[in-house]
Amino acid sequence: MTMATPADVRSLFEARLKEGVPNPPGDFNPVDLERAKDDNYLKRLIAHDDHDAKGAADMLWDLLLWRKTVGASDLNETNIRLDYIKEGAIFPHGRDLDGHLLLIVKSKLHVKGQKDFEELKKCIIYWFDRVEREENGKPITLFFDMDGCGLSNLDMELIKYFIQLMKHYYPYFLHQILVFQMPWVLSAAFKVIKSLLPAKAVEMMKFVSKDNLKELVSPDQALTCWGGNDDYTFEFVPESRGSGEQTPKKVTFAEQQPGDNQHSPGEMLRINPNDTIVFKSENDEISGQFTLTNMDESALSFKIRTTSPEKFRVRPSSGVLTTGASQTVNIVVQPGFHLRTVTKDRFLVMSVQIPKTDLSSKELAEVWQNSSGSKVDEYRLKCHFPEKDLPKNGNVVDYRSSEKPDSVTNSLNNLQMNYEMLNKNVKILKMYQIATLILTAVAVLLGYLTYKNSASLEDRYCERI
Repeated sequence: MTMATPADVRSLFEARLKEGVPNPPGDFNPVDLERAKDDNYLKRLIAHDDHDAKGAADMLWDLLLWRKTVGASDLNETNIRLDYIKEGAIFPHGRDLDGHLLLIVKSKLHVKGQKDFEELKKCIIYWFDRVEREENGKPITLFFDMDGCGLSNLDMELIKYFIQLMKHYYPYFLHQILVFQMPWVLSAAFKVIKSLLPAKAVEMMKFVSKDNLKELVSPDQALTCWGGNDDYTFEFVPESRGSGEQTPKKVTFAEQQPGDNQHSPGEMLRINPNDTIVFKSENDEISGQFTLTNMDESALSFKIRTTSPEKFRVRPSSGVLTTGASQTVNIVVQPGFHLRTVTKDRFLVMSVQIPKTDLSSKELAEVWQNSSGSKVDEYRLKCHFPEKDLPKNGNVVDYRSSEKPDSVTNSLNNLQMNYEMLNKNVKILKMYQIATLILTAVAVLLGYLTYKNSASLEDRYCERI
C-alpha cells in the first residue's frame, strides 16, 4: 500500500474546493486555507487518519467548514468571556515526562449549568488554538484535575466536547489523557466516557494519583496541589501575536536531526551534543556533560531541570551568558541509583532574554516570573550510557558503601518487595474499613428499626390494658 503524502491530500482537497464551498457557511477563512499549504499540518492529518489520503482530505474539509461556522480563527481576548478564562478552570502549564505541554482542566472550578455553554465552548477553542500555535502543532497532554470533585462538577456534555475537538478538529494533537485523583463516586461516569472514545484514545487515558504522578509528570513540573514542587498560580496573560501573525516557531534541538549543529533562526542557545547527554564511568563516578552557547543578540539567563532531581548533581544548574559566550554543564549521577531507571530520565534547558548580565537574584527571579511561555526557549535532552561504559551488571551503586554490588541490589529488591506488600496491605485495610463502616451503619439501622417495633408493640399492649 502506497503511503499518503501531503501532495496527495492537497490535490484531493483542491479538487473539492473547485466544486465550491456550501453556503452557509460560505468561503473558508483565508487564514484557515493556509493549513492546506502547510506540509507539516497535512502530515498531522495523515497520521491522524491512519495514512489515508482520502480520509485526511475529508477531515481537512470538515474542520475548515467547522472553523468557519464557529469563527474559530477570529476568536481572541476581545470577543470571548474573559471572566470564564480568568477563573482558571482551563489553562496550559508544565510538561509531562515526554516534554508535552499540559492543558489543565480544573474540574472542581466548573459546575454544570452555571455558565453559558456556547460561550464556554468558545473559551475552549481559544485555548486549543492558542496552544496549537505556541506549540507549533506538537501533541499536548490533557490533564483532568478531579481532586475534590463531586457529581455537580461532572459535566458529560463538556467532556464530550473535548473528545469531539480532539477527534475531528485538531488532528494528531493528543499525546495522552491524564485523570488525576478521580473520586470513586465518578467511576461509573468515566466508564461511559471511555465508551465514547476511539480505541487509540482509550489507550492514551491514564488514571493517576499523588502517589504515582511522578511516573508521568516530574515533581518540578507538577503543581504543589498535586504533591509537586511547582508553586505556580494561574494568572491570565494575553497572547502576543502582533498584527494577527502566527507566533514565530520556537526552535529546539529536539526537532533537529542528530549531528545537525546549524544555528536556526530564533534559536537562543546552541547545545552540544544537541539532544543526548552521553554518560561514562570513570574513577568510580558516572558523569556526563554538555555545552551551552548563547546564539542570541542579547544576554540570556538559563535554567536546567531534570525529571528526577534526587538522582543527579548538576553544576551549574543556572546561570547567565553574554552573546557568544559558552558554559560547560557537568552532570554526575548520585551514588545508589540503578541505570535502568536513570536512562529514562530527561533534562530540560530553558533560556530567556535579559536586559543586562549584572541582574541581582531578585531581578532575575522577576524576569523568569514575568516571562510567558512564548518568551522562554526550551530544549530537551535524553540520557545515554554506551555499553562499554556501563558498570558491571548495569548498576550504579554506592561505591563508598561496605556492601558489595550484589548485596546492594538484593537490598533494593527487598525494599521494593516490602513496599509493594505494604501498599497492598494498606489497600486491603481501607477495604476493611469501608466494610466495617457499612456493617456498622446497617447494625445501627436494624437496631433502630427493632427499637421502633418494640416501642410500637409496647404501646399496643398498654392500650389493651
